[in-house]
Amino acid sequence: MLDFVQQLVSGVALGCVYGLIALGFVLVYKATEVVNFAQGDLMMLGGFFAFTFIGMMGLNYWIGFAGAVAAMALFGMLAERIVVRPILGYPQFSIIMATIGLGYFLRSVAGMIWGTDDFKIETPFSQGVLRIGSLVLAHDKLSVIAATIILCTLLWLFFNKTTLGTAMRASSENMLAAYYMGIPVKRVVSIVWAISAAVATCAGVLLAPITFIHSNVGLVLGLKAFPAAVLGGFGSIPGAVVGGVLIGVIESMAGFYLAEGWKDVAPYLVLLAVLLLKPEGLFGLHARKKV
Repeated sequence: MLDFVQQLVSGVALGCVYGLIALGFVLVYKATEVVNFAQGDLMMLGGFFAFTFIGMMGLNYWIGFAGAVAAMALFGMLAERIVVRPILGYPQFSIIMATIGLGYFLRSVAGMIWGTDDFKIETPFSQGVLRIGSLVLAHDKLSVIAATIILCTLLWLFFNKTTLGTAMRASSENMLAAYYMGIPVKRVVSIVWAISAAVATCAGVLLAPITFIHSNVGLVLGLKAFPAAVLGGFGSIPGAVVGGVLIGVIESMAGFYLAEGWKDVAPYLVLLAVLLLKPEGLFGLHARKKV
């Protein structure tokens, strides 16, 4: 039973990171109907920014964390302005290829600047453990879960209780109608990309004590987070987080209880089974296309 609980907590913590990356996929998709395949690489770059501020420049962890989030928010806006906006309206395939190219570019630049070594960020939660009887839970995993809950709550308040959040939801529902109603759609889309990059950075910094930062970590985790977004229902913000947690728990349990190799396969088998029964995902809306 203790092993089960510990694997469950580990899976939820890992799944929270998947969920945060998947959240970035969903935010960008809802605002622009673009699938940003560089989302994982934005997480990687945010992790490297945090490592630079905290590990190399010696800044306080929280100041370095905030600095990395702010820097990546600006970078997200810049990426949207330079890479995506000029080709909005072109076939989806062109935009998808542009984001894939952006991901390759970011990995190459990260390799040239920080090299190919693995890096780790020391956090206030790196060493401590919580003991409940015989159960031992690491602080770094519990901090990931707590931070994800806080971040999701803040995002919910932002999207539901602020004017800008309402404008973003209106743009995601019908961009043309939002434009005619006077909403500055282009600025809203830029802010969505900024939020998406900031959320990805939070995932990268939270993950740093558990998994080392390297130039390919975004590609690996992005390939896990994308199925999480699909599992939850692409376009559903709560679904992205729930899908991420499910993928993380399944992966953790399969790695502990099943033979070697099932860890990476089991989440995709569950994804296929869910999509066969509910193609729109767990929280997705079933929409019929009018012809």
